[in-house]
Amino acid sequence: MNTKRILWVLVFIAIINSMGFGIIIPLLYPYGKKFGVTDHTIGLLTAAYSIAQFFATPVLGSLSDRFGRKPLLVFSLIGTCASFIMFGLANSIIMLFAARILDGLTGGNISVAQAMVSDISSPKERAKNFGIIGSAFGFGFVIGPAIGGLLSKFGLKVPFYFAAGIAILGVLLTLFFLKETNKNKTGKSPFKKNSFSFVSLYTVLKMPVVGTAIFTGFLLTMAQFTMLIGFQTFSVDELKLNPTQIGLFYGGFGLSGILMQMMVPAVKKVISSQAIILLISTLFCLGMMILAGFATGIILFAVSIGIYGLFNGLRNPMLNAIIADRNEGNEKGEVMGVNQSYASIGQTLGPITAGLITAISIHSIFFLASFYILIALLFSIRLITKEKQS
Repeated sequence: MNTKRILWVLVFIAIINSMGFGIIIPLLYPYGKKFGVTDHTIGLLTAAYSIAQFFATPVLGSLSDRFGRKPLLVFSLIGTCASFIMFGLANSIIMLFAARILDGLTGGNISVAQAMVSDISSPKERAKNFGIIGSAFGFGFVIGPAIGGLLSKFGLKVPFYFAAGIAILGVLLTLFFLKETNKNKTGKSPFKKNSFSFVSLYTVLKMPVVGTAIFTGFLLTMAQFTMLIGFQTFSVDELKLNPTQIGLFYGGFGLSGILMQMMVPAVKKVISSQAIILLISTLFCLGMMILAGFATGIILFAVSIGIYGLFNGLRNPMLNAIIADRNEGNEKGEVMGVNQSYASIGQTLGPITAGLITAISIHSIFFLASFYILIALLFSIRLITKEKQS
């Protein structure tokens, strides 16, 4: 098996997949307004994707354990393509919600890609390879909104059809250039009763190291998406930035995380323990988020958010490597799916709790995110203990 070729094909697929998702981010609200979407229902429209993904990703991961990664990745990309076409053809708010739910239900791209990386990587290379894939997804998310904004000049429907087109490109790449990586597929579910059970969402958390890592990731994801609400409201209401400036600001935040993910091999040479790297990065994230809460001007805010983005970039490569290292059996896809499910629910709960606490002040959003990071810090300390015990 040509590991490097598979990895770089996955990188390209990750870029076009996340770019397609990023393209529609700045368009959801202005496009949806034509069908009655308001500033209140846009949150529900955004959450519909994450909630559907919460239930779907472990099922898709389990199916990839049984039947192989490649067919499930193709299925996920086709579902993504269909959802973008539905957006372009939409004539009601119901169709918009149906499109988001379809994309969430077939949105197993990330967990299946992570399982493929786990399949082809040795324990020594896992953190580096997860960092590469994470950088690819991050790069797509950064450039996607910019492309969506440019294409929208030709009509609000154009970006959706363009996103559908690059999803089809991902399907073709997967079919013709990507080899199956799951050599242990059995046609049977690795769990009892030979079928996936949502009880796994709970039982996986009881796994000493894996469960702690997944819950830590859930907390850090919830903190990040809480922060993003504060980032948007603070940038507009306090800093008075225009959409272009906000886009550049957000792009800088995304790029800082990508740069750190590219430095994972160098970081691993200095600190071999992935759990300790996670602990240090979480500590920096906590400090910077508290600092952002006290910021009143753009300089302190930009510095704190920039450094937060830098160390937040280490989160997923370390957590994914820890989970994969403790999950060498035939259930990699399902466990990665469960991990993505908790990330999805974190993406939903973060903005909801941030919206509730804005009644106090904009700054309180950053302190709420700090609270989530503090709990994650305690679990990351526990993770080091669990790793030593195992």
